[in-house]
Amino acid sequence: MTINNWSQKARKRWEEDRASGGPVRILGIETSCDETSAAVIEDGRIIRSNAISSQIESHKRFGGVVPEVASRHHVENITIIIEEALKKAECTLDDMNAIAVTYGPGLVGALLVGVAAAKAIAFASGIPLIGVHHIAGHIYANRFVKEMEFPLLALVVSGGHTELVYMKGHGEFEVIGQTRDDAVGEAYDKVARSLHLPYPGGPHIDRLAQEGQASIRLPRAWLEEGSYDFSFSGLKSAVLNVLHNAGQRGETIEPANLAASFQESVIEVLVEKSFRLIKERPVKQLLLAGGVAANQGLRSTLTDRAHREGIELVIPPLSLCTDNAAMIAGAGYIQYQKGNFADLSLNGIPGLPLS
Repeated sequence: MTINNWSQKARKRWEEDRASGGPVRILGIETSCDETSAAVIEDGRIIRSNAISSQIESHKRFGGVVPEVASRHHVENITIIIEEALKKAECTLDDMNAIAVTYGPGLVGALLVGVAAAKAIAFASGIPLIGVHHIAGHIYANRFVKEMEFPLLALVVSGGHTELVYMKGHGEFEVIGQTRDDAVGEAYDKVARSLHLPYPGGPHIDRLAQEGQASIRLPRAWLEEGSYDFSFSGLKSAVLNVLHNAGQRGETIEPANLAASFQESVIEVLVEKSFRLIKERPVKQLLLAGGVAANQGLRSTLTDRAHREGIELVIPPLSLCTDNAAMIAGAGYIQYQKGNFADLSLNGIPGLPLS
């Protein structure tokens, strides 16, 4: 079968499947960083399976993700994880209507493993191939909780991204604010390292913050008036200065209080900018998305503020906050409905923009 024949066959398969009115099953693949994941999603919102292989133990001794190590683990695990996802869903590749894969942003070597696997399966099975933006996947993880109502605002918080994304409809992304330096998850990991906490540092900072008091004055980076961008580099430096100055004076800083003070500074800026934007634009829902959406302090503060402001808040369960293939297949379903498919020239794009 030639590439042109595959493309025609895949398009014909889509037309036939749409005409049949049967359930749509999409195989999702996610390998953008250090999780190898595959999932089977039915009709965009039913999770038949969501298999994940985490590499945290491999990267922990390095204090962060090593791209070459991540890529090697993806190569070792990708086939096993796909087979596991199909087995848990009680399906075969013949039951799939399409395959969706993360093609950016992320680590280029890691992305290429997933993209290569998806292209091979699509070509061999004669089914459509869908390229999905990683952040779009995180946003659409919320659709497993509740149907989206537009217009909406998504607060995306992860290890590599901090963004305010406005959506007027499915697949329509307008990035209104983003980080100018460190992403919020990156700041958490760096502060955790300064407190000698294990990698990944975010969950440890969150737990420690619940035990302390926000008694240490730390800055809030509001930036210029009217800006919805974020900056956490200065806050990270302020934490390091507090520790350094205390050490020079022979004083001891209570780690729980420093963690609580750091987290309060981060959350205040994230929440305030989100609701400031909600007051300026029509919004029916506020969605929380990304790995840092698992942060209990952020979830609690957003929930309280949303209740006071009378805005519907949607937060994915903890299992769908971190990288997973269910969210990729969920986002891919929207493109499947529109007939937006990729060809076999699809490639990994590490700096892929959302809008």
